[in-house]
Amino acid sequence: MQDKGSVQQKVQGLCDCYAETDPLKGMTSVFSESDKEEAALKWLALAVLHGIDQNAEEIKLYRSSEGGVKATAEYRKRALPLPDGSIGRMVMEALRQMTHIEGDKGKVPLALGIRDSSVEIVVKIRGEDGGEKITLEFPK
Repeated sequence: MQDKGSVQQKVQGLCDCYAETDPLKGMTSVFSESDKEEAALKWLALAVLHGIDQNAEEIKLYRSSEGGVKATAEYRKRALPLPDGSIGRMVMEALRQMTHIEGDKGKVPLALGIRDSSVEIVVKIRGEDGGEKITLEFPK
């Protein structure tokens, strides 16, 4: 049996892999990925890199009660490129796995190693209008 590693290790590896690319451009390329789980983790890694690179305050993911997902960044009220709902839901599930938040509400710090450094992002999850909101707060 092959050890696939933890979700956090995969995201950190992808952060390292894509650290010198254009994260925003990369986020749009996940639309064509055939492996939806890999696409979700790639999008999450690129979103973290984008947030760090652009000095974002936070990135929010919203899942409606119908299952649709959208993402926004706090430094500008513009939707981030996010692939179809299935990948968006997988991004949100990956964050739940990485933080071990199981209920409707929770807040935990998440440390991600990127190259020879690390960043601590605060992840907040809460139920909202039958859906769910996850906020990634970047350090100031």
